[in-house]
Amino acid sequence: MRGKNNRKIVLASASPRRISLLKEWGLDFEILPSDIDEKTALKKPSYIVKDLSCKKGFDIAGKRPQALIISADTIVFLNGRIVGKPKDKKESEKIIRELNGSIHKVYSGVSIIDNVSGKSSVFYDVALVKMRKLPEARLKELFGKHMDKAGAYAVQDTNDDFVEKIYGDYYTVVGLPYVKLARELKKFGVTISK
Repeated sequence: MRGKNNRKIVLASASPRRISLLKEWGLDFEILPSDIDEKTALKKPSYIVKDLSCKKGFDIAGKRPQALIISADTIVFLNGRIVGKPKDKKESEKIIRELNGSIHKVYSGVSIIDNVSGKSSVFYDVALVKMRKLPEARLKELFGKHMDKAGAYAVQDTNDDFVEKIYGDYYTVVGLPYVKLARELKKFGVTISK
């Protein structure tokens, strides 16, 4: 698949959110998810998302030599620790209860690797998310609802009233920071617009 600037673009992610965002922003691309072991020895959230997005990107770059690879990683950071995807409904309940009424950070790291020129760009963005304090009955409706998402919630779910306010780029919380991605892709001759 070629982007509108005649570049062969590959998204190294199976995330439905990232796929729909890139389509919405006018890119034509191939989807080829990386299946690397998402482990890192790094502790700082900004370093973690950059490291993991890089590993995913280079994994796919080896499989698509003529392509421009876009890869990403997103984490939720609450009270000094990373909140990942829930392993089961019980863990989802624990996470939702912790997030209830909280303010936490969401970090999204992105790597762009151009196999043709050999250039690459790695960056991250962070947004602050304020959650509503929901009553018990409403919380129970959220348990196990978003098992595939870090933090067990989905900011883009229009029926989900859990998120009260976002300070920063909304798309960073979804998983692809629009402002920084648009700026960086321009350096590779690719234009996106929303």
